[in-house]
Amino acid sequence: MWVDYGSGLVRVPLAVPEGRLRELAVRLVGLGGRHIDEASPAVDARLEGGIRVHAVLPPISPIGTLLSIRLPSQARIPVTDERLRRLVADRANLLITGAGGSGKTTLLAALLSLAAPTERIVAIEDVSELRVNHPHFVSLEARQSNLEGVGEVSLGRLLREALRMRPDRLVLGECRGAEVRELLSALNTGHDGGAGTLHANSLADVPARLEALGALAGMSDTALARQAVSAIGAVVHLSRATRTVEAIGTLRLVDGRLAIA
Repeated sequence: MWVDYGSGLVRVPLAVPEGRLRELAVRLVGLGGRHIDEASPAVDARLEGGIRVHAVLPPISPIGTLLSIRLPSQARIPVTDERLRRLVADRANLLITGAGGSGKTTLLAALLSLAAPTERIVAIEDVSELRVNHPHFVSLEARQSNLEGVGEVSLGRLLREALRMRPDRLVLGECRGAEVRELLSALNTGHDGGAGTLHANSLADVPARLEALGALAGMSDTALARQAVSAIGAVVHLSRATRTVEAIGTLRLVDGRLAIA
């Protein structure tokens, strides 16, 4: 077992037998309203209070069951950077980037809390994680299919539903794959002040990262670049080492390709 208290992983001298660990993973995923088995061996789930659970079963994990549990921060992060406060006030569409564990979701929640209390914020997430201190914040969560292979509710459908909910700001949570199409669609609907998050190692890597995800969604580099430049007003990149804003950039077209400055 490894634990991260906020300053890096620390090994804990505790061993859990494989059978008990698998039972725990199945029970926790079930509490999150999802299921994990040989047909669906890797699942992400949310428990009460915003606890995130990710589990992987053998044979996807050759060494045995893998269970990752993330507890949401209880502290509310004040936004003191005037650049960020101005971007929210100006209703710029924001893309928050950084490596895993850099605080993307935490910063996004803090920024959304700055929105005027009269504005309706609708978030679309694969697994509901955002905790926003705002009187008019609602969220929609995707749903995997059941054991019979039916009942799935995709991010694309949630976007269509969200547009019927009179949003002032549309937010799409973490973007890891083909859902970049939904992210850009959400931010291109004319609802300014929206946001999303994306894994990227540096600000300079963001264009290539977007292109890679766009390819998964069947989008050409040209189509992806034009939509991204139109949809995203600013890219805010976080440092994983310090969990603070490292740089703020703007996407642009250079010789028909996506670039950032």
